[in-house]
This record gives sequence, structure tokens and C-alpha cells, in this order.
Amino acid sequence: MPPPQAAARRRRGKNVPVVLGLVAVIGVMATLVAYSVPLYRLFCAATGFGGTTERVANDGGAVLGPTVTVRFNTYVAPGLPWRFKPEQSAVTVRLGEEKLVYFSAENLTDQPTVGHATFNVTPYKAGPYFDKIECFCFREERLGPGQKVDMPVDFFVNPDLAKDPNARDVHTIILSYTFFRSREPQKGEDLSRFLASAPPDPRRGKALFAERCASCHALDKNRIGPMLGGVFGRRAGSVPGYPYSPGLKAAGFVWSAKTLDRWLSGPDRMIPGARMPVRVLEPSTRRDIIAYLAALRRAAGNAGTPAAARR
Repeated sequence: MPPPQAAARRRRGKNVPVVLGLVAVIGVMATLVAYSVPLYRLFCAATGFGGTTERVANDGGAVLGPTVTVRFNTYVAPGLPWRFKPEQSAVTVRLGEEKLVYFSAENLTDQPTVGHATFNVTPYKAGPYFDKIECFCFREERLGPGQKVDMPVDFFVNPDLAKDPNARDVHTIILSYTFFRSREPQKGEDLSRFLASAPPDPRRGKALFAERCASCHALDKNRIGPMLGGVFGRRAGSVPGYPYSPGLKAAGFVWSAKTLDRWLSGPDRMIPGARMPVRVLEPSTRRDIIAYLAALRRAAGNAGTPAAARR
């Protein structure tokens, strides 16, 4: 019969693989917990699973007759001292119609805090057809002590929803947001950028231009839209070689911050028959895109702008 010490050593040796396996499982679980939100976000964005919406640059200009009601739910996870609610409980939109809605967030403490919002859409089968143009979700958002801000969501419901036989019973869509305390507060972006009183931000405007405008416009050449380098001070409809609508070609005004703001908020309202199908409904977005275009003029001056863009 083996001595007790040898038997104990054999038992401990048999337990080592079990202990190592448990440690590995715990490590995997801890990693999944730490990265569950970003992993889930990437999976849902790629597949549309769980009612995840799509992110797009514009509504494509297609508006159909059928309507759908979109309702809004908001939640705040434990640990984040915010009040968070929709400014409207529901809206009714036509398929393809771009809609701007607002959500308010308020910091209930005397310290700055950073939150991170996730979202989902129900019924899940409507998720692939719910397209967001602008949203505060999946960003680290900072609120100052006691600060309250209205945050925009610019969206539309894709007309393809009406063509999906599995979605014929979808008449109401629920968009739900949950704000959590951020794990990366150092990356927090100040929510005060949405305030009407916030100063124009050319750096944010550059990012918004790339996101919202660059698919159609370049600074130095005509693309789907005319070049926008040197747009400030240029007569509307005057870039050589670009096929403007008759209304814009004959408009006669000069592009300024005021005329650009009117144009971006609704080209067809400003110039009947305008061919630009895209609107920028959110005022702070227009403000910062215009600030970026103005900064280009100040930085480069006419000397650095293509000759055609100065005409």
C-alpha cells in the first residue's frame, strides 16, 4: 500500500488539469464579459440579428405610400446617474421618409459622467430595414455636472420592408436605447456639441463631411455632385462642366453660411426642381459641416483652391 504522502501527490497531480481547465474557462468567460457589448454590436451589425439597425449616409430619396409607427423606449443601467427619455413617445412615417427625433439626457450629479448607449429594434425582422443616418449610439458620451442635452436620431424605414413577405404584419416598430456607464471615460465626447449655443466645430465638420457628403462630393473635382472646394463666395450653379438643375443654374445667389444652411436643410424647398436628394435635418450637423467648408477657405485661401472652384 503506497504511503499517504505519495497518494496525496498523485491526487494533486490528477487535479492539476482540472484546475487549469477551470482557470481557462474563467478566463474565456471574463474576456467574453469584457467584450460582450462590442462583439455583440459587430455581430448584429453584420447580420441584422437582434433587430440591429443599419447605418447609412442618406435616405436614398425613395418615399412610398405605406406608413409605419415607430415607438421609442429608453433605459438607464444601474450605476449611471442619468435621466434619459425620448422627447416624443412615437412618430408615424412613410416608408423611405427621413425623420429627425430627439432624446434628452441629464446628468443628475455634480460630477461629469460618461455613458455609452446600445440599442435594438423589435420586431427583430424589422431591424435590417431600420436605417439610421445620425445617432449618438455606440459612442462614449460625456455630460457635465447637472447638464441636460437633447440628442438627435435621424432615421428612415427602408421601402424594402414592404417587399418582404415575412414583414407584412409589421405596422409598429419599437426602437429601444439603453445607456450604460462607460468603460472608457477617457474617450468621452462632449454632448454639448448638440446644443444650439455650441460654437461651430470644423474638426467635427470634417468627420461629418466624410460621413455624410463625401460619397457624392469631392473638394477638387466634380463627382455625383459638384466640387465643394471654394464653395464660399461662389455663385450657385457656376462650376464648369457640372449639369445643374435649371432652377439652381438660374438662382443667382452666392453661397454663404446662411444659404448653405438653407440648402442643406431642404434643397427642393429652397430651389424647386433641385436634383440633390439629400437633406441634413439636424442643425448642429449642418453648422459644423458649414464650419469645415469655411475653414478650408480660410486655411487655403483662393491661392490653394482649384481655379474651377473659384468661378
